[in-house]
Amino acid sequence: MNELITPFRLSLETLDRVQADKLFQQALTQYSPIQAVEKLVVPALEQIGVAWEEGSVALSQVYMSGRFCEELVERVLPPSDPDRKHQPRSAIVVLSDYHMLGKRIVYSVMRASGFELFDYGRMDVDELVQRVLDDRLRVLLISVLMLPSALKVKEVCARLRVAAPGIRIAVGGAPFLFDAQLWQEVGADAMGHSAADAVSLVQRWMEEMQ
Repeated sequence: MNELITPFRLSLETLDRVQADKLFQQALTQYSPIQAVEKLVVPALEQIGVAWEEGSVALSQVYMSGRFCEELVERVLPPSDPDRKHQPRSAIVVLSDYHMLGKRIVYSVMRASGFELFDYGRMDVDELVQRVLDDRLRVLLISVLMLPSALKVKEVCARLRVAAPGIRIAVGGAPFLFDAQLWQEVGADAMGHSAADAVSLVQRWMEEMQ
């Protein structure tokens, strides 16, 4: 799969949808849909995010790459399982960023695994804290792509520890992959490397909350 990541990323950066789709279809011949997404799409977009921070690609390239990959993901991820698990009230959100793919992947996999959760879309700190309290959440999944957004998680965690002390918060996204200690520094309860990690975390927390 590693040999596909660079050409796939370049096809996204140059907005070559035909080539990107061809490479994605090639990945699907070797892996399941979710494995193809996590082994090809996610690493490529993470690299594009880093390139944006370094100033070598434009924000428009980040945005368009994400939008096209969202279309790819919607085509291949499995439909929601109608047999929903009884679980703590949960939600997933993108904090401050405009990159929705990571959240979309986790949300789709969670629902396909039988979980029900709110999709908050994109929110800033104040809006998110208030919504969590209004919805009486027990579990919050936060996705970010850029480091400034990851650092804002610290304020979210600090405020919710006071206002909703029983809540569990998991984070994911490129900044937490690049810095293995960052999730602890911002006050989260856990960090997920993949959508599968999110499912395992919520399952474990469900057992602990019973």
